[in-house]
Amino acid sequence: MTPLVTTAVLLAAVTHACWNAIAHRITDKLVGFALIAGGGMLIGLALMPFVAVPAAGAWPYLLVSAVIHVLYYVLLMRSFRLGDFGQAYPIARGTAPLVVTVLAAVFAHEVPDAWAAAGIAVSCAGLMGVALWGMRGRRPNWAAIGAALATGLSIAAYTVVDGLGVRASGSSLGYIAWLMAIQGVVIPAYAAYRLRSRFVPVLRPFAALGLLGSVLSVAAYALVLWAQTRAELAPIAALRESSIIVGAAIGALFFKERFGAPRIAAAGLLVVGIGLMLHAG
Repeated sequence: MTPLVTTAVLLAAVTHACWNAIAHRITDKLVGFALIAGGGMLIGLALMPFVAVPAAGAWPYLLVSAVIHVLYYVLLMRSFRLGDFGQAYPIARGTAPLVVTVLAAVFAHEVPDAWAAAGIAVSCAGLMGVALWGMRGRRPNWAAIGAALATGLSIAAYTVVDGLGVRASGSSLGYIAWLMAIQGVVIPAYAAYRLRSRFVPVLRPFAALGLLGSVLSVAAYALVLWAQTRAELAPIAALRESSIIVGAAIGALFFKERFGAPRIAAAGLLVVGIGLMLHAG
């Protein structure tokens, strides 16, 4: 985790929180995700002439990842329909790093040392603190929590699959271009089928916002994929989820959701965790 890799992942975290906030802001979630996924597909197609085609060894990972990403979009849409942004987003993102740590140890043979493990654990404690504060004073919405947890598992799955795939691809830009082009077809196609003649009229009012979300989404994940070629998967996953703090702040500023002292404390834990991971690097 060099300073350059750390900066790239932190920038990805901010960008990621912003595109998720845009997706939450668009009232019709199917419309929002159709625009974001479709915009990502267009960006991927536009990049293809200028980037290397992924090596043969990367294609199984790339195709599996495309399927997992579509599942992730579906679960994230459900999470945003059922829960507050400030709760659904932290739960979805906060469950991923610990699962990634286990999967990376099994499939990538990346066993964190004591400093890195401590940093991941402390970071996850901070991240989940943000999520639990979102449930304070209310009966838990188990459907929303279940959808957010399932989203977190899908995040962990595609993080490890893409980490292995981008390393085998020979080109992080080539990998992201083809991934976006392949996965970006499904949600817009389903939206077109569901909305039929209303497809274009319904999308038009949100087109600019949705396409901005797609640019932020592609940029965020491209940064993460590049970082995964330079450092181990688990610390990157934990550091990337600092987007939860940004997401909580966005929820407070734009969606009128409480931030509060416990979330500030959780942010402090996250900073300590990041420090421990950097010490490990």
